[in-house]
Amino acid sequence: MSFVWIPLLAPFLAVPAARRLADALAPRRAAALLVCVAVGLALCTAAALALLTVPGASYLPWVAAAGDLLTPLTDGPPAVTVALSAAAAALLGASAVAVAVRLRAHRADLRAARAWAGPAGGELAVVSDERPDAFALPGRPDRIVVTTAMLAALEPAEHAALFAHERAHLRGRHHLLLAAADLAARCHPALRGLCAPLGYALERIADEAAADAVGDRTLTARAVGRAALAGGPAPGPRTVLAATAGPVPRRVAALLGREVGARPAPRLRRAVAAGLLLCLVTTGAAELSAADTLHDHIEVAQGEWR
Repeated sequence: MSFVWIPLLAPFLAVPAARRLADALAPRRAAALLVCVAVGLALCTAAALALLTVPGASYLPWVAAAGDLLTPLTDGPPAVTVALSAAAAALLGASAVAVAVRLRAHRADLRAARAWAGPAGGELAVVSDERPDAFALPGRPDRIVVTTAMLAALEPAEHAALFAHERAHLRGRHHLLLAAADLAARCHPALRGLCAPLGYALERIADEAAADAVGDRTLTARAVGRAALAGGPAPGPRTVLAATAGPVPRRVAALLGREVGARPAPRLRRAVAAGLLLCLVTTGAAELSAADTLHDHIEVAQGEWR
């Protein structure tokens, strides 16, 4: 069962590698990479904690009876096994509670946003408010919510870029990707480091879609910059994707074709990708090996081992 610790330690290596690699990828590929790494490692973490819980739980009479165990499962001193299992169960329970609480908060934010936007009356919902804000509001139907102050802060030509940006968020279901990474981060503290890069990648996807829709990258960059300068503390909930989210100067520079920070050299990029792949494959293999070892121990405890 020693392999079971690898999935718990792997995120501390995989997250920095994923962040580094995402910086060198196109926004869509970066977003896909970050979500897959976050969700995959979160599932591996939960599975590892569950595997650690089983040996100690086998000392409980009702668990032993349910599993037809003649002897408890142990991979070391009983006191250590029970203590590790209790700690793993506590962490697994805390993660489950944190995920449930966060999921409830996401739903509450969406309900609050829909109430704030008012009854559905088409794709665009204009809210009379002195605070500039604009965000994509998923639902049935999907809507783009913008305040009168934000409309006044932008020139008429920039409105089209703003709306195209939010429309891209809705079309790509970006709120689900952000929610997946956010929930995954509740399973392992290292995974929180993937949320900010994912948010940036999703904003870049929407920025590029807006530039393609209006046919003017400079206009789109100006709309993004002016919206960010106008926006203060946002009145809308932050579960939804706001127009002023992410590192705006970096987004504007990318739209104008100006590099911000040095990209890793191709050789380094390949090395980082290989390291990340090795880390993920090792994590999966360790998880399977730990599960197989536990299965062997269960067969021994059931008296079925030959």
